[in-house]
Amino acid sequence: MSMLLEVSGVTVSFDGFRAINNLSINFAEAELRAIIGPNGAGKTTFMDIVTGKTKPDEGKVIWGDKNLSLLGMSESQIAMEGIGRKFQKPTVFEAQTVRQNLAMALKTPRGPFAVLMHKKTAKNGARIEEIAEEIGLLDSLTVTAGVLSHGQKQWLEIGMLLAQDPRLLLVDEPAAGMTVEEREKTTDILKRAAKTRAVVVVEHDMAFVRRLDCKVTVLHEGSVLAEGSLDHVTADQTVIDVYLGRGHA
Repeated sequence: MSMLLEVSGVTVSFDGFRAINNLSINFAEAELRAIIGPNGAGKTTFMDIVTGKTKPDEGKVIWGDKNLSLLGMSESQIAMEGIGRKFQKPTVFEAQTVRQNLAMALKTPRGPFAVLMHKKTAKNGARIEEIAEEIGLLDSLTVTAGVLSHGQKQWLEIGMLLAQDPRLLLVDEPAAGMTVEEREKTTDILKRAAKTRAVVVVEHDMAFVRRLDCKVTVLHEGSVLAEGSLDHVTADQTVIDVYLGRGHA
């Protein structure tokens, strides 16, 4: 399978502190990956680099079949290339319905010809319902987003990202603040999404990572410490020493 994203030899320092240190990590076209590691391991900085928020001091970030360099691209250009990011705190339009939130997120042509595209509206309606079903909110399309539970807001935000049809979805700690039932449903949503795109989940919750049942990358001091199944990496003595031995600090 061809690579969708290749990060190689990336280093970034803040005030002399190496947040990312010669990091090399690759993602396939359609895969689910969990990234774990202690606080300060570089998980957030890694996402900042891929989305263009932080520029590395050295290294390469290569994207897609055309082997584009993401370095030097703006955050909006990178988003348009098909990289979506979901932050820990959901940002939905609270006063709008679920349907309106998804409609606003859809990739639709803007401009003078948009008016002529009546067929597009029916197609959009079908796409919105398809996404709503995928995120478990089909029965809540007319509900105002502000009254949704924390978990439902998280699903709506994942749906809003899916509406933009990204090829890579970066998801930051989705399990935080969710009930057990909501967590289970979230793993199902992410697994389904990863059948057609790359989904990268940064997470602390080991039970959640286990349910994702995917390849795991352990970051430590800005580099890859171990990679493989969860059982493989959690049996690694170095991982135990730097991460698991601290009670998942």
